[in-house]
Amino acid sequence: MFEGQPKGLWALALANTGERFGYYTMLAVFLLYLQANFGYTAGLASTIYSTFLMMVYFLPIVGGIAADKFGFGRMVTTGIYIMFIGYLVLSLPLGNTMLAAAAMGLSLILIAFGTGLFKGNLQVMVGRLYDAPEFANKRDSGFSLFYMAINIGAMFAPTAAIMIMEWAQKTQGVSEADSYHYAFAVACLSLIVSILIYYAFAGTYKHVLANEGKKEQGEKTQNVQELSPAETKERIICLCLVFAVVIFFWMAFHQNGNTLTLFARDFTETTSVGLQSMLFDVTNLVACIFVVYGCFGVAQSKTLKGKSIGVVVIAVATAFLFYKYYQLDGPVDIKAPIFQQFNPCYVVALTPVSVALFSWLNRIGKEPTSPEKIGLGMLVAAFGFVWMAVGSMGLELPLVQGEAATEGARVSPNLLITTYLILTFAELLLSPIGISFVSKVAPPKYAGLMMGLWFGATAVGNQLVMVPGLMWGANLNLVTIWGVLAGICLVSAIFIFSIIKKLNKVS
Repeated sequence: MFEGQPKGLWALALANTGERFGYYTMLAVFLLYLQANFGYTAGLASTIYSTFLMMVYFLPIVGGIAADKFGFGRMVTTGIYIMFIGYLVLSLPLGNTMLAAAAMGLSLILIAFGTGLFKGNLQVMVGRLYDAPEFANKRDSGFSLFYMAINIGAMFAPTAAIMIMEWAQKTQGVSEADSYHYAFAVACLSLIVSILIYYAFAGTYKHVLANEGKKEQGEKTQNVQELSPAETKERIICLCLVFAVVIFFWMAFHQNGNTLTLFARDFTETTSVGLQSMLFDVTNLVACIFVVYGCFGVAQSKTLKGKSIGVVVIAVATAFLFYKYYQLDGPVDIKAPIFQQFNPCYVVALTPVSVALFSWLNRIGKEPTSPEKIGLGMLVAAFGFVWMAVGSMGLELPLVQGEAATEGARVSPNLLITTYLILTFAELLLSPIGISFVSKVAPPKYAGLMMGLWFGATAVGNQLVMVPGLMWGANLNLVTIWGVLAGICLVSAIFIFSIIKKLNKVS
Protein backbone atom coordinates (compact mmCIF):
# COMPACT_ATOMS: atom_id res chain seq x y z
CA MET A 1 0.00 0.00 0.00
CA PHE A 2 2.75 2.42 0.96
CA GLU A 3 5.27 1.20 -1.60
CA GLY A 4 5.73 2.75 -5.01
CA GLN A 5 4.10 6.10 -4.16
CA PRO A 6 5.72 9.37 -5.33
CA LYS A 7 7.70 11.11 -2.58
CA GLY A 8 5.75 14.33 -3.04
CA LEU A 9 2.62 12.58 -1.76
CA TRP A 10 3.91 12.50 1.81
CA ALA A 11 4.93 16.17 1.86
CA LEU A 12 1.58 17.36 0.52
CA ALA A 13 -0.35 14.94 2.71
CA LEU A 14 1.41 16.07 5.90
CA ALA A 15 0.93 19.74 5.00
CA ASN A 16 -2.77 18.99 4.65
CA THR A 17 -2.76 17.04 7.93
CA GLY A 18 -1.66 20.12 9.86
CA GLU A 19 -4.30 22.31 8.25
CA ARG A 20 -7.08 19.75 8.79
CA PHE A 21 -6.14 19.30 12.46
CA GLY A 22 -6.78 22.99 13.04
CA TYR A 23 -9.96 23.02 10.98
CA TYR A 24 -11.52 20.04 12.76
CA THR A 25 -10.44 21.30 16.20
CA MET A 26 -12.47 24.41 15.48
CA LEU A 27 -15.35 22.52 13.83
CA ALA A 28 -15.70 19.98 16.67
CA VAL A 29 -16.98 22.66 19.05
CA PHE A 30 -18.23 25.39 16.72
CA LEU A 31 -21.96 24.58 16.85
CA LEU A 32 -21.83 24.28 20.64
CA TYR A 33 -19.89 27.57 20.80
CA LEU A 34 -22.62 29.38 18.89
CA GLN A 35 -25.20 28.26 21.42
CA ALA A 36 -23.05 28.69 24.54
CA ASN A 37 -21.58 32.08 23.66
CA PHE A 38 -24.38 33.77 21.73
CA GLY A 39 -27.42 31.85 22.97
CA TYR A 40 -28.54 30.96 19.44
CA THR A 41 -31.32 28.44 18.92
CA ALA A 42 -30.51 25.05 17.38
CA GLY A 43 -32.05 26.16 14.08
CA LEU A 44 -30.06 29.41 13.84
CA ALA A 45 -26.81 27.79 14.99
CA SER A 46 -27.33 25.01 12.45
CA THR A 47 -27.91 27.57 9.68
CA ILE A 48 -24.69 29.45 10.52
CA TYR A 49 -22.78 26.16 10.76
CA SER A 50 -24.03 24.88 7.41
CA THR A 51 -23.50 28.25 5.69
CA PHE A 52 -19.88 28.24 6.85
CA LEU A 53 -19.43 24.70 5.54
CA MET A 54 -21.00 25.79 2.26
CA MET A 55 -18.49 28.64 1.90
CA VAL A 56 -15.57 26.36 2.77
CA TYR A 57 -16.47 24.05 -0.08
CA PHE A 58 -17.86 26.59 -2.56
CA LEU A 59 -14.86 28.89 -2.65
CA PRO A 60 -12.50 26.21 -4.09
CA ILE A 61 -14.28 27.00 -7.36
CA VAL A 62 -12.82 30.49 -7.14
CA GLY A 63 -9.54 28.99 -5.97
CA GLY A 64 -9.46 26.61 -8.93
CA ILE A 65 -10.09 29.38 -11.46
CA ALA A 66 -7.39 31.51 -9.82
CA ALA A 67 -4.94 28.59 -9.86
CA ASP A 68 -5.55 27.90 -13.55
CA LYS A 69 -4.50 31.50 -14.16
CA PHE A 70 -1.90 32.29 -11.48
CA GLY A 71 -0.54 28.88 -10.48
CA PHE A 72 -1.45 26.20 -7.96
CA GLY A 73 1.57 26.66 -5.70
CA ARG A 74 0.98 30.39 -5.27
CA MET A 75 -2.69 29.89 -4.38
CA VAL A 76 -1.90 27.16 -1.85
CA THR A 77 0.51 29.35 0.12
CA THR A 78 -1.75 32.41 -0.11
CA GLY A 79 -4.62 30.33 1.24
CA ILE A 80 -2.68 29.24 4.31
CA TYR A 81 -1.85 32.83 5.28
CA ILE A 82 -5.47 33.96 4.87
CA MET A 83 -6.72 31.04 6.97
CA PHE A 84 -4.26 31.93 9.71
CA ILE A 85 -5.67 35.45 9.97
CA GLY A 86 -9.19 34.04 10.14
CA TYR A 87 -8.43 31.64 12.98
CA LEU A 88 -6.55 34.40 14.80
CA VAL A 89 -9.63 36.65 14.74
CA LEU A 90 -11.86 33.78 15.88
CA SER A 91 -9.56 33.08 18.83
CA LEU A 92 -10.07 36.58 20.28
CA PRO A 93 -12.44 36.47 23.31
CA LEU A 94 -14.74 39.36 22.39
CA GLY A 95 -17.80 38.20 24.33
CA ASN A 96 -21.31 38.02 22.90
CA THR A 97 -21.82 41.57 21.63
CA MET A 98 -22.65 42.65 18.08
CA LEU A 99 -18.95 43.38 17.60
CA ALA A 100 -18.14 39.80 18.59
CA ALA A 101 -20.73 38.44 16.15
CA ALA A 102 -19.34 40.65 13.35
CA ALA A 103 -15.78 39.53 14.13
CA MET A 104 -16.92 35.92 14.06
CA GLY A 105 -18.54 36.46 10.67
CA LEU A 106 -15.37 38.05 9.30
CA SER A 107 -13.24 35.19 10.61
CA LEU A 108 -15.52 32.61 8.98
CA ILE A 109 -15.24 34.39 5.63
CA LEU A 110 -11.44 34.50 5.87
CA ILE A 111 -11.19 30.83 6.87
CA ALA A 112 -13.52 29.80 4.06
CA PHE A 113 -11.71 31.89 1.44
CA GLY A 114 -8.29 30.66 2.55
CA THR A 115 -9.51 27.08 2.48
CA GLY A 116 -10.88 27.69 -1.00
CA LEU A 117 -7.44 28.66 -2.25
CA PHE A 118 -5.66 25.87 -0.37
CA LYS A 119 -7.71 22.68 -0.32
CA GLY A 120 -8.69 21.94 -3.92
CA ASN A 121 -5.44 23.21 -5.43
CA LEU A 122 -3.35 21.05 -3.12
CA GLN A 123 -5.32 18.03 -4.30
CA VAL A 124 -4.77 18.96 -7.94
CA MET A 125 -1.05 18.96 -7.16
CA VAL A 126 -1.42 15.47 -5.66
CA GLY A 127 -3.23 14.33 -8.81
CA ARG A 128 -0.42 15.64 -11.01
CA LEU A 129 2.07 13.47 -9.15
CA TYR A 130 0.31 10.49 -10.76
CA ASP A 131 0.42 11.82 -14.32
CA ALA A 132 3.81 10.15 -14.70
CA PRO A 133 3.38 6.69 -16.31
CA GLU A 134 5.20 4.86 -13.49
CA PHE A 135 2.66 6.12 -10.94
CA ALA A 136 -0.52 6.00 -13.04
CA ASN A 137 -1.81 2.72 -11.56
CA LYS A 138 -1.28 4.03 -8.01
CA ARG A 139 -3.71 6.95 -8.31
CA ASP A 140 -6.65 5.52 -6.32
CA SER A 141 -4.45 4.09 -3.57
CA GLY A 142 -2.48 7.34 -3.47
CA PHE A 143 -5.59 9.40 -2.89
CA SER A 144 -6.73 6.91 -0.24
CA LEU A 145 -3.43 7.43 1.58
CA PHE A 146 -3.73 11.19 1.17
CA TYR A 147 -7.24 11.00 2.61
CA MET A 148 -5.97 8.89 5.49
CA ALA A 149 -3.38 11.53 6.35
CA ILE A 150 -6.10 14.18 6.43
CA ASN A 151 -7.95 12.10 8.99
CA ILE A 152 -4.90 11.66 11.20
CA GLY A 153 -5.19 15.39 11.83
CA ALA A 154 -8.95 15.17 12.32
CA MET A 155 -8.62 12.18 14.66
CA PHE A 156 -6.95 14.15 17.45
CA ALA A 157 -8.96 17.33 16.94
CA PRO A 158 -11.98 16.66 19.24
CA THR A 159 -9.73 15.55 22.08
CA ALA A 160 -7.49 18.57 21.60
CA ALA A 161 -10.49 20.91 21.64
CA ILE A 162 -11.95 19.37 24.82
CA MET A 163 -8.62 19.22 26.65
CA ILE A 164 -7.60 22.80 25.87
CA MET A 165 -11.04 24.04 26.94
CA GLU A 166 -10.92 22.11 30.21
CA TRP A 167 -7.38 23.38 30.85
CA ALA A 168 -8.48 26.97 30.25
CA GLN A 169 -11.46 26.64 32.58
CA LYS A 170 -9.43 25.05 35.39
CA THR A 171 -6.19 27.02 35.21
CA GLN A 172 -7.12 30.32 33.58
CA GLY A 173 -10.42 30.85 35.35
CA VAL A 174 -12.38 31.47 32.15
CA SER A 175 -16.00 30.58 31.59
CA GLU A 176 -17.10 27.77 29.30
CA ALA A 177 -18.15 30.29 26.63
CA ASP A 178 -14.72 31.96 26.67
CA SER A 179 -12.81 28.67 26.71
CA TYR A 180 -13.90 27.93 23.13
CA HIS A 181 -11.49 30.61 21.93
CA TYR A 182 -8.57 28.58 23.25
CA ALA A 183 -9.64 25.71 20.99
CA PHE A 184 -9.75 28.10 18.04
CA ALA A 185 -6.22 29.30 18.86
CA VAL A 186 -4.96 25.75 18.39
CA ALA A 187 -5.86 26.09 14.71
CA CYS A 188 -3.44 29.01 14.37
CA LEU A 189 -0.57 26.90 15.65
CA SER A 190 -1.45 23.98 13.39
CA LEU A 191 -1.28 26.21 10.30
CA ILE A 192 2.24 27.28 11.24
CA VAL A 193 3.24 23.60 11.28
CA SER A 194 1.48 23.06 7.95
CA ILE A 195 3.31 25.84 6.11
CA LEU A 196 6.67 24.75 7.54
CA ILE A 197 6.14 21.23 6.19
CA TYR A 198 5.02 22.57 2.82
CA TYR A 199 8.16 24.67 2.38
CA ALA A 200 10.63 22.22 3.95
CA PHE A 201 9.82 19.40 1.52
CA ALA A 202 9.10 21.46 -1.60
CA GLY A 203 11.81 19.59 -3.50
CA THR A 204 9.70 16.43 -3.59
CA TYR A 205 6.82 17.96 -5.55
CA LYS A 206 8.27 21.03 -7.28
CA HIS A 207 8.24 19.27 -10.66
CA VAL A 208 4.41 19.43 -10.79
CA LEU A 209 4.68 23.24 -10.60
CA ALA A 210 7.55 23.53 -13.08
CA ASN A 211 5.45 25.01 -15.90
CA GLU A 212 3.52 27.60 -13.89
CA GLY A 213 5.90 30.43 -14.69
CA LYS A 214 5.66 29.65 -18.38
CA LYS A 215 1.87 29.66 -18.25
CA GLU A 216 1.88 33.16 -16.82
CA GLN A 217 3.91 34.30 -19.83
CA GLY A 218 1.38 32.82 -22.21
CA GLU A 219 3.35 29.72 -23.16
CA LYS A 220 1.63 26.36 -23.46
CA THR A 221 2.32 23.74 -20.86
CA GLN A 222 4.07 20.75 -22.32
CA ASN A 223 2.85 17.16 -22.09
CA VAL A 224 -0.81 18.15 -21.66
CA GLN A 225 -3.23 15.74 -23.31
CA GLU A 226 -5.30 17.39 -26.03
CA LEU A 227 -8.97 16.41 -26.14
CA SER A 228 -11.49 17.06 -28.86
CA PRO A 229 -14.39 19.41 -28.03
CA ALA A 230 -16.74 16.42 -28.02
CA GLU A 231 -14.55 14.48 -25.57
CA THR A 232 -14.20 17.54 -23.35
CA LYS A 233 -17.96 18.06 -23.30
CA GLU A 234 -18.65 14.41 -22.50
CA ARG A 235 -16.21 14.41 -19.60
CA ILE A 236 -17.62 17.62 -18.15
CA ILE A 237 -21.19 16.29 -18.38
CA CYS A 238 -20.22 13.05 -16.60
CA LEU A 239 -18.44 14.95 -13.88
CA CYS A 240 -21.44 17.23 -13.36
CA LEU A 241 -23.70 14.17 -12.98
CA VAL A 242 -21.39 12.85 -10.25
CA PHE A 243 -21.32 16.28 -8.62
CA ALA A 244 -25.11 16.21 -8.44
CA VAL A 245 -24.99 13.02 -6.36
CA VAL A 246 -22.12 14.25 -4.18
CA ILE A 247 -24.37 17.10 -3.01
CA PHE A 248 -26.65 14.70 -1.16
CA PHE A 249 -23.87 12.58 0.29
CA TRP A 250 -22.32 15.56 2.04
CA MET A 251 -25.72 16.83 3.16
CA ALA A 252 -26.07 13.54 5.03
CA PHE A 253 -22.48 12.91 6.06
CA HIS A 254 -21.79 16.32 7.56
CA GLN A 255 -24.53 15.85 10.10
CA ASN A 256 -21.58 14.74 12.28
CA GLY A 257 -21.09 18.30 13.51
CA ASN A 258 -24.80 19.15 13.41
CA THR A 259 -27.71 16.85 14.30
CA LEU A 260 -25.47 13.92 15.27
CA THR A 261 -23.68 16.20 17.74
CA LEU A 262 -27.02 17.44 19.06
CA PHE A 263 -28.10 13.80 19.40
CA ALA A 264 -24.90 13.08 21.32
CA ARG A 265 -25.60 15.99 23.67
CA ASP A 266 -29.33 15.49 24.19
CA PHE A 267 -30.09 11.80 23.74
CA THR A 268 -26.89 9.85 24.46
CA GLU A 269 -25.67 8.67 27.85
CA THR A 270 -23.20 11.10 29.37
CA THR A 271 -21.00 8.52 31.12
CA SER A 272 -19.45 5.20 30.20
CA VAL A 273 -17.87 2.39 32.18
CA GLY A 274 -15.70 -0.63 31.57
CA LEU A 275 -14.40 -1.67 28.18
CA GLN A 276 -16.72 0.74 26.35
CA SER A 277 -15.24 3.72 28.20
CA MET A 278 -11.83 3.02 26.65
CA LEU A 279 -13.23 4.11 23.29
CA PHE A 280 -13.42 7.71 24.50
CA ASP A 281 -9.65 7.95 25.02
CA VAL A 282 -8.02 8.67 21.67
CA THR A 283 -4.76 7.02 22.76
CA ASN A 284 -6.60 3.70 23.01
CA LEU A 285 -7.95 4.16 19.50
CA VAL A 286 -4.43 4.90 18.26
CA ALA A 287 -3.25 1.66 19.87
CA CYS A 288 -6.00 -0.23 18.04
CA ILE A 289 -4.85 1.36 14.79
CA PHE A 290 -1.30 0.14 15.49
CA VAL A 291 -2.67 -3.38 15.97
CA VAL A 292 -4.38 -3.19 12.56
CA TYR A 293 -1.23 -1.91 10.86
CA GLY A 294 0.88 -4.49 12.66
CA CYS A 295 -1.36 -7.25 11.32
CA PHE A 296 -0.92 -5.88 7.81
CA GLY A 297 2.83 -5.78 8.35
CA VAL A 298 2.85 -9.45 9.33
CA ALA A 299 0.59 -10.45 6.43
CA GLN A 300 2.17 -8.39 3.66
CA SER A 301 5.86 -8.13 4.54
CA LYS A 302 8.13 -10.22 2.35
CA THR A 303 11.00 -10.34 4.85
CA LEU A 304 11.42 -11.87 8.29
CA LYS A 305 12.50 -8.47 9.63
CA GLY A 306 9.31 -6.85 8.39
CA LYS A 307 7.13 -9.57 9.89
CA SER A 308 9.03 -9.34 13.18
CA ILE A 309 8.46 -5.59 13.36
CA GLY A 310 4.75 -6.21 12.80
CA VAL A 311 4.64 -8.72 15.65
CA VAL A 312 6.43 -6.31 17.99
CA VAL A 313 4.02 -3.48 17.10
CA ILE A 314 1.03 -5.74 17.82
CA ALA A 315 2.51 -6.90 21.14
CA VAL A 316 3.36 -3.38 22.37
CA ALA A 317 -0.03 -1.93 21.35
CA THR A 318 -1.90 -4.85 22.95
CA ALA A 319 0.11 -4.53 26.16
CA PHE A 320 -0.71 -0.80 26.25
CA LEU A 321 -4.43 -1.55 25.88
CA PHE A 322 -4.33 -4.09 28.72
CA TYR A 323 -2.51 -1.57 30.90
CA LYS A 324 -5.10 1.13 30.16
CA TYR A 325 -7.93 -1.30 30.89
CA TYR A 326 -6.59 -2.19 34.33
CA GLN A 327 -6.12 1.51 35.08
CA LEU A 328 -9.84 2.20 34.67
CA ASP A 329 -11.38 3.67 37.79
CA GLY A 330 -15.10 4.39 37.72
CA PRO A 331 -17.22 5.97 34.99
CA VAL A 332 -15.80 8.24 32.31
CA ASP A 333 -17.58 11.46 31.36
CA ILE A 334 -18.62 11.71 27.71
CA LYS A 335 -18.55 15.13 26.05
CA ALA A 336 -20.70 15.52 22.93
CA PRO A 337 -17.84 16.64 20.61
CA ILE A 338 -15.77 13.53 21.39
CA PHE A 339 -17.91 11.38 19.10
CA GLN A 340 -16.42 13.22 16.14
CA GLN A 341 -13.12 11.42 16.76
CA PHE A 342 -14.54 8.08 15.63
CA ASN A 343 -14.92 8.86 11.94
CA PRO A 344 -11.29 9.91 11.36
CA CYS A 345 -10.05 7.04 13.54
CA TYR A 346 -12.03 4.61 11.44
CA VAL A 347 -10.68 6.18 8.25
CA VAL A 348 -7.07 5.77 9.40
CA ALA A 349 -7.66 2.19 10.59
CA LEU A 350 -9.71 1.03 7.61
CA THR A 351 -7.81 2.67 4.75
CA PRO A 352 -5.28 -0.20 4.49
CA VAL A 353 -8.17 -2.67 4.65
CA SER A 354 -9.93 -0.81 1.83
CA VAL A 355 -6.80 -0.55 -0.31
CA ALA A 356 -5.95 -4.24 0.22
CA LEU A 357 -9.50 -5.34 -0.58
CA PHE A 358 -9.68 -3.41 -3.82
CA SER A 359 -6.14 -4.44 -4.80
CA TRP A 360 -7.18 -8.07 -4.40
CA LEU A 361 -10.36 -7.50 -6.41
CA ASN A 362 -8.27 -5.80 -9.08
CA ARG A 363 -5.95 -8.80 -9.33
CA ILE A 364 -8.90 -11.14 -9.95
CA GLY A 365 -10.60 -8.69 -12.31
CA LYS A 366 -13.54 -7.91 -10.00
CA GLU A 367 -12.71 -4.42 -8.74
CA PRO A 368 -15.66 -2.00 -9.05
CA THR A 369 -15.05 1.07 -11.18
CA SER A 370 -14.80 4.46 -9.48
CA PRO A 371 -18.43 5.38 -10.35
CA GLU A 372 -19.61 2.01 -9.02
CA LYS A 373 -17.77 2.65 -5.74
CA ILE A 374 -19.52 6.02 -5.49
CA GLY A 375 -22.90 4.36 -5.96
CA LEU A 376 -22.09 1.73 -3.32
CA GLY A 377 -21.02 4.52 -0.97
CA MET A 378 -24.45 6.11 -1.24
CA LEU A 379 -26.13 2.78 -0.45
CA VAL A 380 -23.98 2.33 2.65
CA ALA A 381 -24.75 5.90 3.78
CA ALA A 382 -28.47 5.16 3.44
CA PHE A 383 -28.07 2.13 5.69
CA GLY A 384 -26.24 4.27 8.26
CA PHE A 385 -29.24 6.54 8.73
CA VAL A 386 -31.65 3.60 8.71
CA TRP A 387 -29.57 2.32 11.63
CA MET A 388 -29.96 5.68 13.40
CA ALA A 389 -33.71 5.62 12.79
CA VAL A 390 -34.04 2.17 14.33
CA GLY A 391 -31.92 3.19 17.32
CA SER A 392 -33.96 6.38 17.85
CA MET A 393 -37.35 4.70 18.08
CA GLY A 394 -39.09 5.72 21.27
CA LEU A 395 -37.13 8.95 21.67
CA GLU A 396 -39.20 12.08 21.37
CA LEU A 397 -38.49 15.77 20.87
CA PRO A 398 -38.36 18.21 22.52
CA LEU A 399 -35.84 17.54 25.23
CA VAL A 400 -34.88 20.40 27.55
CA GLN A 401 -31.16 19.91 28.07
CA GLY A 402 -29.92 20.29 31.63
CA GLU A 403 -33.31 20.14 33.34
CA ALA A 404 -33.57 16.69 34.88
CA ALA A 405 -37.34 16.92 35.27
CA THR A 406 -37.86 17.25 31.54
CA GLU A 407 -35.07 15.03 30.22
CA GLY A 408 -36.16 11.90 28.42
CA ALA A 409 -34.47 8.57 27.92
CA ARG A 410 -30.86 8.39 26.76
CA VAL A 411 -29.41 5.65 24.56
CA SER A 412 -26.11 3.83 24.64
CA PRO A 413 -23.12 5.56 23.01
CA ASN A 414 -22.79 2.42 20.89
CA LEU A 415 -25.52 3.71 18.58
CA LEU A 416 -23.43 6.68 17.46
CA ILE A 417 -20.19 4.69 17.53
CA THR A 418 -21.59 2.12 15.09
CA THR A 419 -23.28 4.77 12.97
CA TYR A 420 -19.97 6.54 12.48
CA LEU A 421 -18.44 3.20 11.46
CA ILE A 422 -21.09 2.67 8.80
CA LEU A 423 -20.77 6.22 7.50
CA THR A 424 -16.98 5.81 7.36
CA PHE A 425 -17.39 2.81 5.05
CA ALA A 426 -19.53 5.06 2.84
CA GLU A 427 -16.98 7.86 2.97
CA LEU A 428 -14.09 5.59 1.96
CA LEU A 429 -16.08 4.40 -1.03
CA LEU A 430 -17.03 7.88 -2.14
CA SER A 431 -14.76 10.71 -1.05
CA PRO A 432 -11.17 9.71 -1.92
CA ILE A 433 -12.39 7.74 -4.93
CA GLY A 434 -14.44 10.72 -6.11
CA ILE A 435 -11.45 13.05 -5.86
CA SER A 436 -9.34 10.52 -7.77
CA PHE A 437 -12.09 10.25 -10.42
CA VAL A 438 -12.17 14.02 -10.90
CA SER A 439 -8.38 14.28 -11.18
CA LYS A 440 -8.39 11.52 -13.79
CA VAL A 441 -11.42 12.50 -15.91
CA ALA A 442 -11.20 16.31 -15.80
CA PRO A 443 -10.06 17.85 -19.12
CA PRO A 444 -6.46 19.03 -18.44
CA LYS A 445 -7.09 22.69 -19.24
CA TYR A 446 -10.02 22.73 -16.80
CA ALA A 447 -8.34 20.69 -14.03
CA GLY A 448 -8.50 23.44 -11.42
CA LEU A 449 -12.07 24.38 -12.28
CA MET A 450 -13.32 20.78 -12.18
CA MET A 451 -11.72 20.13 -8.81
CA GLY A 452 -13.26 23.40 -7.67
CA LEU A 453 -16.68 22.20 -8.87
CA TRP A 454 -16.22 18.99 -6.87
CA PHE A 455 -15.95 21.18 -3.81
CA GLY A 456 -18.75 23.38 -5.14
CA ALA A 457 -21.05 20.35 -5.12
CA THR A 458 -19.86 19.62 -1.61
CA ALA A 459 -20.67 23.23 -0.75
CA VAL A 460 -24.27 22.90 -1.86
CA GLY A 461 -24.54 19.71 0.19
CA ASN A 462 -23.10 21.48 3.20
CA GLN A 463 -25.60 24.30 2.87
CA LEU A 464 -28.33 21.65 2.91
CA VAL A 465 -26.87 20.33 6.18
CA MET A 466 -29.07 22.91 7.88
CA VAL A 467 -32.30 21.22 6.68
CA PRO A 468 -32.18 18.39 9.27
CA GLY A 469 -31.12 21.03 11.82
CA LEU A 470 -34.24 23.05 11.04
CA MET A 471 -36.31 19.86 11.27
CA TRP A 472 -34.72 19.29 14.66
CA GLY A 473 -35.63 22.82 15.72
CA ALA A 474 -39.20 22.23 14.54
CA ASN A 475 -39.45 19.30 16.97
CA LEU A 476 -40.05 16.67 14.32
CA ASN A 477 -39.76 13.01 15.27
CA LEU A 478 -36.18 11.73 15.19
CA VAL A 479 -37.12 8.73 13.07
CA THR A 480 -38.49 11.14 10.48
CA ILE A 481 -35.27 13.18 10.41
CA TRP A 482 -33.03 10.13 9.95
CA GLY A 483 -35.52 8.60 7.50
CA VAL A 484 -35.35 11.65 5.23
CA LEU A 485 -31.56 11.41 5.12
CA ALA A 486 -31.69 7.67 4.39
CA GLY A 487 -34.18 8.20 1.58
CA ILE A 488 -32.09 10.92 -0.05
CA CYS A 489 -29.00 8.68 -0.06
CA LEU A 490 -30.97 5.75 -1.49
CA VAL A 491 -32.42 7.80 -4.36
CA SER A 492 -28.94 9.16 -5.14
CA ALA A 493 -27.53 5.62 -5.31
CA ILE A 494 -30.28 4.56 -7.70
CA PHE A 495 -29.50 7.56 -9.92
CA ILE A 496 -25.78 6.72 -10.07
CA PHE A 497 -26.42 3.13 -11.08
CA SER A 498 -28.91 4.27 -13.72
CA ILE A 499 -26.13 6.16 -15.57
CA ILE A 500 -23.26 3.84 -14.67
CA LYS A 501 -22.45 2.85 -18.27
CA LYS A 502 -21.99 6.48 -19.26
CA LEU A 503 -19.72 7.14 -16.29
CA ASN A 504 -17.67 3.98 -16.81
CA LYS A 505 -17.03 4.98 -20.42
CA VAL A 506 -14.99 8.05 -19.46
CA SER A 507 -13.32 6.65 -16.32
